[in-house]
Amino acid sequence: MQINWSKITLFEDLTEEEILQVKNIFSTIDVGADTNLITENTKGDKMFILIDGKVQIRKSMLFEELNISLPDIKSTTKVLATLEGSSHPIFGEIALVDDDIRSATVHVLTPSTFLETSQEKFFHFINKYPPIGVKLLLSLCKNFTKTIRKSNNEVVKITTALALSLSRTA
Repeated sequence: MQINWSKITLFEDLTEEEILQVKNIFSTIDVGADTNLITENTKGDKMFILIDGKVQIRKSMLFEELNISLPDIKSTTKVLATLEGSSHPIFGEIALVDDDIRSATVHVLTPSTFLETSQEKFFHFINKYPPIGVKLLLSLCKNFTKTIRKSNNEVVKITTALALSLSRTA
């Protein structure tokens, strides 16, 4: 499969020569359908970029430590997004800079191809090539801020809906 690296948002600010350097820290992996690439609440140190295929981002609506029964709800998992390889979405990028648990599940819907790198490879690369590393880190930061802004908007919508609902029942 031919990958157009310059079309991947993480690499869009890199020159062709810089992309040739960064390619070395990525592997291509194929994952079968109906598989979790990333599982929420597990440790991970890898980042993935979807090249071909389709995935869903899923999030539990309950905290693991809450052991409550919700008989009227068929599933306590919410599908946040369905994404395709044509947009080259990035998953697990937080794991490159943080050693915490995964915040969502990435469920593979169709046979898919990903680029994969690890925290160790990534930091070794940015230490070896600081100018390229700065560009990569800025690109990740842009991705983080986009996600934070979207999440903030969703929180405002949810809290407003909850407040309106509670005010009507009071």
